[in-house]
Amino acid sequence: MTRILIADDHAIVRDGLRRILQSAPGFEVAGEAESGDEVMACVRAGGFELLLLDMSMPGKNGVELIKWVKTTRPDLAVLVLSMHQEEQYALRAIRAGASGYVTKESASALLVAAIRKVAGGGLYITPGVAEQLALALRPHADGLPHQTLSDREYEVFGLLVTGATVSDIAARLHLSGKTVSTHMARILE
Repeated sequence: MTRILIADDHAIVRDGLRRILQSAPGFEVAGEAESGDEVMACVRAGGFELLLLDMSMPGKNGVELIKWVKTTRPDLAVLVLSMHQEEQYALRAIRAGASGYVTKESASALLVAAIRKVAGGGLYITPGVAEQLALALRPHADGLPHQTLSDREYEVFGLLVTGATVSDIAARLHLSGKTVSTHMARILE
């Protein structure tokens, strides 16, 4: 029996995921979290083998949260379930320590297959993500400019394009305004 923590800030999504997992043999929902802070508390407490994680939640989220989870519990399998398309975050999530990346547009059967693969110790990546990984390994690969940004710079960049101000970004990411401005300068560079 694989015990799973569902982490998503939308109650209706958590409810739907719980129903999907309850209908699939071999899974037990061990708990739910609706923010990065709750995920951190649950990871410290333990009691589950797989974290089904949304990339965008209040508090600590995304790549930074994956890195924290893998530092705290390296054995914990992390499967990202996100509204963000693979080309935006999948490589960053996998580099941070996630064992797989599935978009919320995926069918429930694909999600169950991905969970089984990750719970068994494997990695779940789509052919598109595999191609991105292969291209990133090529010598002298010329990537797009945004691909050279650090994970934090990319997170700031994503918030900037939504129209967030420096103070909005600083509050959301728990950073100083000066730090956000420094990231913005690097992004513009």
